[in-house]
Amino acid sequence: MQDVEIKKLKEIEKRYHELNKILSDPDVLKNPQLLQKYSKEQNEIKETVEMWEKYQKLQEEMKNVNLMLKEEQDPELKKLAKEEKKNISQQLSSLEEKLSVMLLPQDRFSHRNAIVEIRAGAGGEEAALFAADLYKMYTRYGERKGWKIENIHFHPTDIGGFKEIIFVAEGKDAFSTLKYERGVHRVQRVPVTESSGRIHTSTVTVAVLPEAEEIDDVEINPEDLRIETFRSRGAGGQHVNVTDSAVRITHIPTGITVQCQDERSQHQNRAKAMRVLRSELLELREREQQQKMSQERKSQIGRGERSEKIRTYNFPQGRVTDHRVGLTLFNLEEILDGDLDKLITPLIKMMREKEVVSDKAK
Repeated sequence: MQDVEIKKLKEIEKRYHELNKILSDPDVLKNPQLLQKYSKEQNEIKETVEMWEKYQKLQEEMKNVNLMLKEEQDPELKKLAKEEKKNISQQLSSLEEKLSVMLLPQDRFSHRNAIVEIRAGAGGEEAALFAADLYKMYTRYGERKGWKIENIHFHPTDIGGFKEIIFVAEGKDAFSTLKYERGVHRVQRVPVTESSGRIHTSTVTVAVLPEAEEIDDVEINPEDLRIETFRSRGAGGQHVNVTDSAVRITHIPTGITVQCQDERSQHQNRAKAMRVLRSELLELREREQQQKMSQERKSQIGRGERSEKIRTYNFPQGRVTDHRVGLTLFNLEEILDGDLDKLITPLIKMMREKEVVSDKAK
């Protein structure tokens, strides 16, 4: 770990302990606004401090193990010490990687919930089946992270796929973690519908939006909305509503259309659809602002636009390749089961470093 990173971590740790004292001050406890402000600041650095303290503890354990290896004469104890050193070294390496990512600057939407939109691309039924695979992958990853996954809209196929599925991931750093998943995901495998055993290539697009909040000032004029209702269509024939409870909302000035059918109540579906519409309008506004920047800066950052092919999942070889970070792993089954951190952690670090370099070059 670099000296500048260690210095920064020590400063964060010092600030965390200062906040402990501030939050026990009677004057702060009497002031709800100050209490909320300092509590939020402390919560934002708590995980970093806990990880840093664990890192320091492991460093002390490493010193003790190295001392044992130097002084111990018993072969069996030496062997145990070597195994312990290997274990500690792996933990330290993992923590260094995570701490380095935590120290990188984050954008203003980093702590938002994420609205994830998965759509089948080229490949027909096979693309729809892989869209369902990606949905399961993200929901299982969300379970590991302790996020709440709330479905908004889905368009199922007859054999268990999804032409489209939209959901919200609610929880700590959901958007900052998932935002680099935006783009085209390519799958190479023998489709279940293919009798000759040939490998097909299909694609699925993933869009990730920060959930809009009141502070974003996303104004929606009710007169600009066209609201329609229709009958819900359940996945695999289950939970099908016989009433027109599903809702489709079109924002006439932009042409953005969103819909929700997950709830049985028309009122609930309308509220969920409005939630997505606000986030779509926020993304549109942010994208328009970004387009005012230089094209050179946009290409340097690589913001995960929807048209970019970002990852390939090769089933015959059990291989996953992220084309942006140049990383190939041979644990496809584990990744599809939600073990995404091996891909996401180095990716986030690389992408944020690019953003930092680009911002300095502005």
